[in-house]
Amino acid sequence: MSKFFALIPAAGSGSRMGNELPKQYLSLNNRPMIYHAIHTLCQNQFIAGVFIVLAPSDTEWFKYDWSEFSEKLVVLSCGGLTRADSVLNGLTAAKQKNLVDTNDWILVHDAARPCLTSILLDKLINELAIDKVGGLLAVPVADTLKRSNTENRVAHTESRENLWQAQTPQMFRHDLLTQALRSTTNINVTDDASAVEALGFYPKLVLGDAYNFKVTYPQDLALAELIIQKRNNP
Repeated sequence: MSKFFALIPAAGSGSRMGNELPKQYLSLNNRPMIYHAIHTLCQNQFIAGVFIVLAPSDTEWFKYDWSEFSEKLVVLSCGGLTRADSVLNGLTAAKQKNLVDTNDWILVHDAARPCLTSILLDKLINELAIDKVGGLLAVPVADTLKRSNTENRVAHTESRENLWQAQTPQMFRHDLLTQALRSTTNINVTDDASAVEALGFYPKLVLGDAYNFKVTYPQDLALAELIIQKRNNP
């Protein structure tokens, strides 16, 4: 039977946060931000292992105690220059170490989405476990979208019909995702689904929720802190 594995690319710097410390290590509820995603993934009954893809020069990771996750956590110090590079390098390293089979499911999740819940994770796995392609968590776009010109004036309003905002995890079989990322090394893909789409496949959209947002700016970190504190102290 196919197994389920999670992969977190964590080799980026998070420059938009305006902090010298890589974004994944910023403090969130007295833990490095990446801890919260790892905790949710490692607790899941379906997930057999969680791969963390770090930059080869990363020394910050080793300043923290990760022993509570030792049964599932595997560190791969093979991160690349881009997110896609890191995911591909992680997939390749995991296969070379005989940690995964080509037919296993890989759930790629952003280190900067600390508010993922076990309910959403179970929903994604249950809806995609027998899917022929795979898919991703996403939410329908609710806001009005404006396209600007070069002077930051509204050129026109975009229709939001059938538009979704992609989230993570994004779940595909190891072989398909590896093939997709290798085929798009010269294309700017911003998520794993984009690479799979470029091969001509149609990933399934699984309804997520707005709380599973990506921490990008300092104000996002403050909001994530409030959400996690409320969950821990209902």
